[in-house]
Amino acid sequence: MELYAIKPYLYWAGVVFFLLCEQRFSYREPTVPRVGRWLANLPLSIVNGTIYHLLYTSAIVALILAGQENKIGLLNAWALPEWLKIVAGILILDFFIYLWHLLTHALPFLWRFHRVHHSDLNMDVTTANRFHLGEFLFTGLIRLAVIYTFGIGVTAYILFEILVNLSVQFHHSSLRAPFWLERVWALLFVPPFLHRIHHSVRIKERDSNYGVIFSIWDRMLGTLTTEVAQEQIVIGIGSHRKIEQLGFWRLLALPFTRNTP
Repeated sequence: MELYAIKPYLYWAGVVFFLLCEQRFSYREPTVPRVGRWLANLPLSIVNGTIYHLLYTSAIVALILAGQENKIGLLNAWALPEWLKIVAGILILDFFIYLWHLLTHALPFLWRFHRVHHSDLNMDVTTANRFHLGEFLFTGLIRLAVIYTFGIGVTAYILFEILVNLSVQFHHSSLRAPFWLERVWALLFVPPFLHRIHHSVRIKERDSNYGVIFSIWDRMLGTLTTEVAQEQIVIGIGSHRKIEQLGFWRLLALPFTRNTP
């Protein structure tokens, strides 16, 4: 649990690190003022993180400990080395977040909430946690179900949380990474160029590249898209192109307004 205590510090260290790197090595100039976006993204991140922690952290830890004590879940039932259970736990959690992410695009009700994330007109590290609270709460329920079913351990869960935070910060960042590095990274993981395609205003491009930590799920299930001209990508969704429509309170109300692409 000591590892969990440093999780918030790692998250905010990542935010600061990537924000600084983006100022020096940005892949493109912003099309709207950064501050206007940050005033929506950062409050969403703080509110979501606080409520998620209050509602789910104790429940998740209690469920994990109860599962281990009562041998509930597949990994608890099998006599496997601890390191293998940790690796398997991270892979399982990431795969189900991939599936959940795909569903938030495929099901109109879930897309109402997820489009808050995609409505950002530019991408940077603050986009990483620009989510509606409703989606955050749904995601917590999915994690509880996966942890219970598969018997995910405490170490695997905490490492997964840390890896997810750092991964989404990296691939949402506007960092200009070397071409060869992104291509090598994409063999297993999700670099910025892949996730930038996912944030395209073009629906065909947006409905691809759902991976969070690993890109292997997209490769295995045929949802990977790589050959898109990066300089031609327009970030956002077609229905909301004005920054004044995308303030903090407007984003909270967005799922309950007319459902448009």
